[in-house]
Amino acid sequence: MSSAFEPSLSSSIHRQSLATSSSMHRQSIAAQPSITETLPNVNWSFDDLRDRMNKFSAKFDAFIEQGRKRVLEERNQFRMNVTELKEDQRMKRKDMEIVQMKTTTYQQTIAKETAEAREIQEAIDSLSTQRDKHIQTRDALKAQIAATQREIDARLAAQRAHAAQLDAQARFNVPELDFWVNNLSLRIEGAGKSDRLKFVYTCVDERDWDREAWFELVTEARDYDVRSCRPRLERSEVERVLERVNETRELALLLKGMRELFVAAMKS
Repeated sequence: MSSAFEPSLSSSIHRQSLATSSSMHRQSIAAQPSITETLPNVNWSFDDLRDRMNKFSAKFDAFIEQGRKRVLEERNQFRMNVTELKEDQRMKRKDMEIVQMKTTTYQQTIAKETAEAREIQEAIDSLSTQRDKHIQTRDALKAQIAATQREIDARLAAQRAHAAQLDAQARFNVPELDFWVNNLSLRIEGAGKSDRLKFVYTCVDERDWDREAWFELVTEARDYDVRSCRPRLERSEVERVLERVNETRELALLLKGMRELFVAAMKS
């Protein structure tokens, strides 16, 4: 039975000992002085402190207000600077577009002028080539005209000389021609051309005195020539007669020689 109550007894004893120690501790603390009693006695001067704090607050508020104003002014100035920079950038971009447009127009103009200059140069080269050809043709025509003119002048001189010679011969031949016309049974006719004469003989054929024989004399050149005759004669015999006539320039030799050839041809 005694062992059953031992825990309660020990607990009671323990509480009593704790209470006793706590009481003793409080008594010892109460016997010691407080912390506030150990601090030195200080005069804080709250009014002066409050005044200083108010002055500091006023200065701080003024500093804050000035800083705010400065920040606003700097922000506004920054915005203005940004706006000006954007406007400058826009104007510069516009200037660049204008310069680019002018550059494009200038390049197009240069290309067009270059093409026109090339076309003009090609036209000039073509005209120069044509001019050179025309000059060559003109020089050739001038040379040909000069040669033709010289030939014409030579022919005119020869014709004038021949005409003068014929005129001189005619003064001597007219009486003699009348003599041979009457004595050779001869008549003179035109041959249809200004440079030809037709001489017609009769009384050359013993069997038929009315039978005619004729020849055409060509006077277009200096030397006489016989192109046609009836009856037909040997060309070599005619050439022999013409050679003597052209050497002596005497028409009587031609008339006598051709009559002799016709008489011989009639007999054969």
